[in-house]
Amino acid sequence: MPAEIPQATYRLQLNASFGFEDAAKLVPYLKSLGITHLYASPFLTARKGSTHGYDIVDHTQLNPEFGGKAGFETLSDALAGADMGLILDFVPNHMGVGYSDNAWWLDVLEWGPKSPYAASFDIDWETLPYRKGGGLLIPILGRPYGEVLEQGEIVLRYDAEQGSFSAWYFDHRLPIRPTRYDDIIRTLVSAADADETPTGRRLLEVASRYNDPSAPGWDEAPELKRALAAVEGGANVLTNGMHAYNSDTPAARSLLHRLLERQHYRVAHWRVAISEVNYRRFFNINDLAGIRVEHPETFGRVHRLVFDLIKDGLLHGLRLDHIDGLSDPVQYCRRLRKLVRTPQRRAYLVVEKILAENEPMPRLPGVAGTTGYDALNLISRVLLDSSGLAELDRTWMSVAPDAPAFPEILRQAKIRVLDFMLASEFTVLSRLLARIAAGHFPSRDYTSDRLRAAFQLYIVHFPRYRTYISGGKVSAEDRQIICNAIEAARAEWFGPDAGIFDFLRDALTLDLVAPGRIGYSKARVSRFAGKVQQLTGPVMAKAMEDTAFYRYHRLLALNEVGNEPELPGLDLPEFHQRMANRAISQPHSMVATATHDTKRGEDARMRILALAELAPDWSEAVHRWMGINERLTQGGLRRTPSRAHEYMLYQALVGSWPFEGPLGDFPERMQAYAIKAAREGKQETSWGNPNQAYEEGLTRFIERILDPAESARFIEDFGDFVRRPALLGALNGLSQTVLKATLPGLPDFYQGTELWDLSLVDPDNRRPVDFAKRGGLVDRLGTDSDWTSLSEQWPDGSIKLALIRRLLQLRAEFPNVFVNGRYEPIDVSGPHREHVIAYARIGRRNVVVVAVGRHFSRFTEGGRHWPKGEEWEVALNLDRFNSLEDAIRREPFRSGSTSAVKPFGTMPLAVLRGTLRR
Repeated sequence: MPAEIPQATYRLQLNASFGFEDAAKLVPYLKSLGITHLYASPFLTARKGSTHGYDIVDHTQLNPEFGGKAGFETLSDALAGADMGLILDFVPNHMGVGYSDNAWWLDVLEWGPKSPYAASFDIDWETLPYRKGGGLLIPILGRPYGEVLEQGEIVLRYDAEQGSFSAWYFDHRLPIRPTRYDDIIRTLVSAADADETPTGRRLLEVASRYNDPSAPGWDEAPELKRALAAVEGGANVLTNGMHAYNSDTPAARSLLHRLLERQHYRVAHWRVAISEVNYRRFFNINDLAGIRVEHPETFGRVHRLVFDLIKDGLLHGLRLDHIDGLSDPVQYCRRLRKLVRTPQRRAYLVVEKILAENEPMPRLPGVAGTTGYDALNLISRVLLDSSGLAELDRTWMSVAPDAPAFPEILRQAKIRVLDFMLASEFTVLSRLLARIAAGHFPSRDYTSDRLRAAFQLYIVHFPRYRTYISGGKVSAEDRQIICNAIEAARAEWFGPDAGIFDFLRDALTLDLVAPGRIGYSKARVSRFAGKVQQLTGPVMAKAMEDTAFYRYHRLLALNEVGNEPELPGLDLPEFHQRMANRAISQPHSMVATATHDTKRGEDARMRILALAELAPDWSEAVHRWMGINERLTQGGLRRTPSRAHEYMLYQALVGSWPFEGPLGDFPERMQAYAIKAAREGKQETSWGNPNQAYEEGLTRFIERILDPAESARFIEDFGDFVRRPALLGALNGLSQTVLKATLPGLPDFYQGTELWDLSLVDPDNRRPVDFAKRGGLVDRLGTDSDWTSLSEQWPDGSIKLALIRRLLQLRAEFPNVFVNGRYEPIDVSGPHREHVIAYARIGRRNVVVVAVGRHFSRFTEGGRHWPKGEEWEVALNLDRFNSLEDAIRREPFRSGSTSAVKPFGTMPLAVLRGTLRR
């Protein structure tokens, strides 16, 4: 049986081309690496053809495209045979909606608030404007509604097998509410001239049953539909009469329009969602609807299958996707904790959680920690040479002199997100706030416009993803965060109604409905405060990760999920303190260096990070390349690419430039990356309003600068330069690998990253992985690796794979050291002590000592040659330890006195194992 706490996880991206049986075939390879738990992308039933699996349409079934139950059994048997566990990336926050594959959503469209599934979705039924009784906005149309209707793109159809009517817009099914069937059937029978035929009379008889004021209800409808389907010849009559709704005549269009207007939904152009959508979405994605997992019945339905898998010992852990999207993550985790425990063990739980600088991990019951973005960025910052940042600042400002500082970029991005991408969600909450204010005399004069403006300022100044108000209780820390944001917003306010911020603060902290205060609706205030928590996270994510990161290009390596790119590097004492705290507070949290969501591959990041060590040479090279390539840009009203984008592209090229050989499909990959990056930045172009001319110019620019026939000079010059950050990045990458495998927490490896990972942002990082190549390398490495040879052939990446395998073997040999061991810094002396990160992981008796290099430029002749160990003037004080062995080479470690040990040899890293001195 696999260990309850994993020693190492390996993330696999499943899809229709790589399913359960393909994953099962990899189990021997993963076992040989030292992986203890396979960490799978979502494998419950998602939308057909999904490349990521987050658009779940049925939580109760295994994805048939991956092999369904039979395929899953094959994978389970393979994992059990290797004594490996399985962790599922689980999606409790949202479902895929639209189209015709989500039974819950279709039921809600058909029955509206009366559907038993209506409570499962976060819908504000009463907020749809210009519609008596409210309804649900469905923004699925590619063109304005009137045009779509006139062109006959919405058609009414009859399902003869089900006995039901639906309007269809291409692949989108829009069920018709059964209370309208009477009118529809009568209209169709008349249009088919079948009123007096036996079949027509039988259809009209069934229709009359739909006209009963007490029917059809949700329970009665299936029987009536079966009766309709059972009418012999009925389908022919109804089909023959469909021209009444679907013919190209004004009367038919009007009839279909009136029918659609009497549904529980309103179909609309997708752009209407910018301001009017009234269901909570996953960020701003219209076909991903938020679900109310806090609703007990919904919670049960969503988790039924995973609970069975855990109970049966087939699933051993959950990675909880987008935990901040839930109404009450604390309550959810408390509920989940009870249900993932069996008499024998409990499932391992981690959450996808982005922590701001100095933000503690929220107290989520039963949760071991995060998926590792916090560790990723601490590793990057300790490897960063901060002394180069000033030069990089100057270079960035010389390229983009009008670019504001990052805090202002983030502020502008938040306003953009609130005005456009999440305007609907913001509008719903602004209206609720205005309704609360109007409900009691002290706040009745606060106008809706002023409340909206104050609320926007608050969100703009809110510094984290969310607060964690739970059960009506506000922690002292959350209260302080709210109050600080309120005061920052108040400082920008103009006008005589500054008291509006006191009202807003009291609503957010629930003080408006605290004991002793009367006049306000507790239900509305609680709903407002809770839903604000679900909004601030998406606003921060879309503004920071998907906008500001693509506008601020000082050093792209720091523009990473969970990081704040204006922060400096970490000095060694601060890093050691954070790791010591982590060993106490989050010993079982994940340590990731690449995920499906990171902005670039882990070794591409390390290459770009090395530019801080080459800052003057980088600045000179960039300006030289801009001069060389100026002839390839397009002028006119807007330079294409903009100088800021061109600067970004050179960094991206550094990170992903192939080690050797022809460029192959690299230009096409760079073009796709450049378009995505430009759209995310939302300046020259965007997803919502693509600028075709700019995008074509950007694509053409990349094509030309990477064409040897047109840009031989640039390609040669760039290739000469990139050899230096490639070497420094590889050395950084080895240090990163050792840190990931030995710091407090458990290492998580994203698929394929056991070799150099130079991928770009998704979907580039979801390309198929050559596992046959990796398996062959493991076979050739054998039991003991030749580290000198591996160092000489470092560009092929086999040194990284060998290092990972050896480090994971070490974790298996000393599980308690790494799972629960202490973290203590090691004293480093000598002129180069700031270039070495050294620490010990200490168990009851055993110890593992780690030392890795950083800031390698001075030891590599500016990134031109592999470093030599004897050039490092450093020594480690290891007096506390006995019987030290080189854990990498698996041989006795001899380096003179333990009070002055020189750590490095062939590689600028050392991992020693031994015991504590008594």
